[in-house]
Order: sequence, then C-alpha cells, then structure tokens
Amino acid sequence: MSDSTVPEQQPHAPASGYQVDTLSDQAKAKPDGERVQLAGRLMLWRRFGGVAFGHLQDQSGRIQIAVQRANVPPERFKEWTKGLRVGDFVGVTGEMWTTDKGEKTVSVRDLTLLNRSMASMPDKWKGMSNPEARARKRYLDLLVNEASRQRFLTRSALITRVRAFLDGQGFLEVETPILQAAASGAAARPFITHHNALDEDLYLRISPETYLKRLVAGGLDRVYEIGRNFRNEGIDTSHLQEFTMLEWYAAYWDYRDNMRTIRELFQAILDDVIGTRVIRYGEVELNFDGEWPELDYRDEVQKSTGVDLREVRDLESLRAALKGGPHAELDAPSYAALVDMLYKKTVRPNLIQPCFLVGHPVELVPLARRSDADPSRLDMFQVVANSWELVKAYSELVDPVDQRERLEEQARMRSEGDDETMMLEEDFLEAMEHGMPPMSGLGLGIDRFTALLTDAHTLRDVVLFPQLRRHEGQDEGQDEPETEAADGESAEQ
Repeated sequence: MSDSTVPEQQPHAPASGYQVDTLSDQAKAKPDGERVQLAGRLMLWRRFGGVAFGHLQDQSGRIQIAVQRANVPPERFKEWTKGLRVGDFVGVTGEMWTTDKGEKTVSVRDLTLLNRSMASMPDKWKGMSNPEARARKRYLDLLVNEASRQRFLTRSALITRVRAFLDGQGFLEVETPILQAAASGAAARPFITHHNALDEDLYLRISPETYLKRLVAGGLDRVYEIGRNFRNEGIDTSHLQEFTMLEWYAAYWDYRDNMRTIRELFQAILDDVIGTRVIRYGEVELNFDGEWPELDYRDEVQKSTGVDLREVRDLESLRAALKGGPHAELDAPSYAALVDMLYKKTVRPNLIQPCFLVGHPVELVPLARRSDADPSRLDMFQVVANSWELVKAYSELVDPVDQRERLEEQARMRSEGDDETMMLEEDFLEAMEHGMPPMSGLGLGIDRFTALLTDAHTLRDVVLFPQLRRHEGQDEGQDEPETEAADGESAEQ
C-alpha cells in the first residue's frame, strides 16, 4: 500500500491513553531483541508482500517499524496493513531488530490505533516550503520539516542553558507585569489596551526594566526574567512586535561585570547547545571564541559619516551637520532618535564579527548611568554580530534627581511628537527615592539570538506562532508582506 493511498475511513473512538516506556531515539540505542513500547504519528506506511514498513514519529524523532505476517495473527496483519494511513496515531509493542541495511527497527507484535487523521498530510517530497504556510500551520511544519523541528529544539535547549547559567550565578527568576500603567524601559511605541474592571487604559510592556529594578530596591539583589515584550512598530526579518527577552539586574555590578558575564554566557551556550564557538550564518562565518573587540560608538559614527558626536550635541546642530551630505535625507523628531538612525544606517551594517560597542552619547538612554570619566557618554555597551544588535546593557542610573530630570525631558520630547520616548513613572521614581544600590542590567533578544545560532533568516522561523496578517481567503502561496522596522526601535528586541 502506497503512503499516498487514502483508505476508506472507518468510525473510530480515540483511545484514552497509551503506556509508553521508550522514545524513538532511546529505542535506536537498544540491542536487538529488547522489548519496547512506543507511540507516535505514522509518517510513512508501505506494504511489500508479507511485510509492512513505516516510520513512527514522536517528540524525539523517527524510527522505522515493521509488521511481518509471520509474527502476527493473519487477521491482525490485514487489519493493520490495510486499515492505517499516514497521519494516524498508533501505539506499538515489539522487539528491536536491525535490518540487513543496518537500520534499527521495531518488529511489531502488537499495534493499537490511538486516533485517526482525517485530513491528508503534506506531500512528503515538497513538504511545506512556503514560509507563511509554515508559520500559519506550525503543527504541520514541525511534522514534515526536520530543520524547523531542530530549530525549536535548539531554542528550548538554549533557554534551559540560560536558566542554568544564571541560577548558578545566584540569580533569582521572577515575573513582572505585562499590563503596565506606563510604557517605559525602552524607546518604543506601545500597544494600548483597556482594563474594564479598573476602567483604566494600560500598555502591554515594552520592557520589564523598571519593575525588575523595583525588586532590586526591595533587596532581591540578582533577578532575571524571560518573557514576552510588545512593541507596536514595523516588522522585518529581524523585528517582531511580540518577542521574547531575557533581562537581568545585579546589585553592585557595573557594565564591565556584565560584559564579562554575557561573553561567558554566549560561549557556554555555544559550547553546550551548538557544540562550537564558530558558526555559519548564510555565507558568513562568525567567531565567538576568545575576547571580543571593543569599538567606541562615537568613533565609529565619525569614521562612517564625518560627524563628531562629541561636538554635535543637539538636534539642530546634527541636522545642520548632515545637510548637503550623503545622509541629508535622514531626520527624526529628537536628537537621540536621529543619532540612532544615523548609526543604524551607516555603522551597524559593517559590524559583522562579534564585538562590544561602547561609549554611547548620554542622550540615547535615559535610564543609564553617566560615565565618571566623561559625563557626556554612558557606562553602556551593546553586543553586535552579523550587523544585529543582540544585547544592550549598562550601569544603571540610581540617582532619583538625575532620573527625574531625564524622564521629564523624555516627556517634553513626547509632547513635541516623538512617540517612542519613555513615560514618566512616579511609582518608579518613588522607589528610587527610597534608595537603590549600584547595579547593572542587561537585555538579550532570545528570538534574534536563536535565529543567529540556527541560521534562520527571519525571526518567524524561530517563533512557534508569530503574528501574521489576517485576510479572508488569503492565498497561502504568498509570503507575508514586510514593512521596515522603525529606525528608533530598541536594540533589545
């Protein structure tokens, strides 16, 4: 029987359960003759005379199963070989057997139909090649595309390794609100919703930063959270509006402590999850081994544009410096936004190998601490690789007077039309007034890091259920249209 043949469907009540003692990858390691009991989905089913072969897939992978007429009652052989179809869930009991071709196989002695598949599986040769179809029907993508399956297994292993690393460093995993009274912690446009019971407008969080800092003020010296953030901005291959962030804060650390720690974390993940510190992304080879170079933000902008941000310190001066030059078309409603836009257009595309970017102008991040050596710059760094911003981290501003002044300036810029500025939070400022220890925080985009490590060229390929445009009768042969991400979007995503 060909696996493309669809037998007439017979009524079948799904089983209530099935006792499994072995997964497919475990079965392959067992010696011939050992009894095993597995369950999974039938991904291939063919009959050759007195033998029927198939592939059974469970969470750990696929294994070959075989029903031989000589080993089972005749009525069972006919029922199993002619009554099953690709996509059905079955449970099998049998002994391990190695075929003449050397393939580990379960020689089936008993088979139970657990549930039928009423719809046809995707074509086994074409699979699901369309990116949008894969994202819309992830359950089928995981069944037929092994590369996609491996990406999500890698993502899970990566997050597990992150937790083990931070737990070993004395960090405490916590949870903070997703619905927040103010959009703060990053430069981004928020999603707005309404809380009916409280009759208040709230925002989906763009960052957990100010809440995690409250916990440090409360005596939890090292905290981290892995969770969803939401930014109502553009979409492209390296930006999504709903994304997963790792963010941590450590009392008594400065940004240099975080530089050392994030490099050690990256290298631990590469060693234990990927198996090498040198990876390929498309045609590019990226080497995360050893020490990473430090590049000064203002120096790199000056090399690329001729603009010295040490001298050009306000919006009108920056606009004047760009006028008549190759980047005269760039403009933004605030100095910080225009500097960020200039950097992303001229510097970031050339940062390929992993590096630390340091020395950012103080205007860029209102929650970061000024440098003692140079108050015009921040004690801050970013990790950039393959021209992607993977990490943003800094020594935190814990002076409530300075913080209030900076947030009031953000409010002024918002009133003048910059809708990506941070909102002023009185509750957060009050927490600072009660005293905060020196600390440093860090944000890592899990989706982007996973995409880099698994050679995925869009974040949708490493997110199980990404948001897609919803159209009645949309043709799934067309890729989801993309729009350019907002230039002011935070590097943390």
